[in-house]
Amino acid sequence: MSSVSPARRREVIDALRRGAVPSAGLDLFAVGLDRFVTAVGEDLDTVAAGGSVFKAVRGEYGSGKTFFARWIAERAKQANLATAEVQISENETPLHKLETVYRRLTERLTTSTFPPSAIRPVVDGWFYALEEDVLAAGEVSPDDAEALDRAVTALLDQRLAAVSRSAPAFAAALRGYRAATTAGDPATAEAVLAWLGGQPHVAASARRVAGVRGDLDHFAALSFLQGLLAVLRDSGHPGLLLVLDEVETLQRVRSDARDKALNALRQLIDEVHSGRFPGLYLVITGTPAFYDGPQGVQRLAPLAQRLAVDFTTDPRFDNPRAVQIRLAGFTVDSLVELGGRVRDLYADGSDAPDRVRALVDDAYLGDLARAVAGGLGGKVGVAPRLFLKKLVGDVLDRVDQYADFDPRQHYALTLSATEMTDVERNATSADAISLDL
Repeated sequence: MSSVSPARRREVIDALRRGAVPSAGLDLFAVGLDRFVTAVGEDLDTVAAGGSVFKAVRGEYGSGKTFFARWIAERAKQANLATAEVQISENETPLHKLETVYRRLTERLTTSTFPPSAIRPVVDGWFYALEEDVLAAGEVSPDDAEALDRAVTALLDQRLAAVSRSAPAFAAALRGYRAATTAGDPATAEAVLAWLGGQPHVAASARRVAGVRGDLDHFAALSFLQGLLAVLRDSGHPGLLLVLDEVETLQRVRSDARDKALNALRQLIDEVHSGRFPGLYLVITGTPAFYDGPQGVQRLAPLAQRLAVDFTTDPRFDNPRAVQIRLAGFTVDSLVELGGRVRDLYADGSDAPDRVRALVDDAYLGDLARAVAGGLGGKVGVAPRLFLKKLVGDVLDRVDQYADFDPRQHYALTLSATEMTDVERNATSADAISLDL
């Protein structure tokens, strides 16, 4: 791991110290994902070639669903795809309101070059590509601004013809954005771009400039997604990875909202498979209870049919190409492997790498893994986040900074309810547990 840059190493270590999933560098310590590499690569190739893919990921809490989704996102960015991770929630992002999902998508849109929200650089890049295509045709002089503008507008309408049949407002908003930008009116341009991104309550004056009315609704959201994919493709990004995380929260909403959300999910899947969204890689994550329980997928028979996969066989022979895949979760051995990768990554940036590796050897990692799991009622599956947080913040940092610190002698693991998530807290009945290693 010595080839890892200091900045990348620091970003990963800092995130683990906070108990968070790093936003990048996941390949440095991904454990147990080798069997998915080929299938994910095939999916990304399909999307980059103009196809579309849907994948459902299942796993218990703590099995690494968010990590897995972000691991795919890293690979997608390496293929120059745009990505967006949207957490489904009853209040912030209800799935039965697709206009809200689209808005969150544009807010979290990112590329290998631009952080969220990348909507403006993507749109600007698209207009630049249109201008280049017009000039390459040789029919317009670059010195004739008016002719160039007319040609770009005509090409815009041509490229978005399929989208405009169901949502003419998408192309209208893009024309309004370009007009405001060309006229030197950044405030109006920003407002129109916000409306294009699904933001509500955009000033009426800006909407008039673009010739659009009202706010984006549920029915137009899918057409706007179709338009966004076209813009991404022409601006150099062959596709979009969209992750809908924590879909299992649908089980806790009112029954009418739940039914609408399940039907919206069924509609999304059908639209992906119909080819309406070329370049879309749609991933959802949820718990087994969501896929198999009466308050989840099984509540809507057509959706259950589309996601049906036989998981009664030995997990070793799971099909990573199936529409639904499962994450096996962690064991003590896989936690030790994970801890070893993080330790080595940390040691490569330490002034005392030999001491770090000697004091935090695999035997100690096993002791720490069993202790953390024991503090969580023996549930190893929910232990990774706290295990890594304790390993980095309580153990490795001290070994690195204090020459006389020995974790076996000077450190006793303490798990407090205040540092736990709800899932971790529910795994133990005690508010504070002190375990000696």
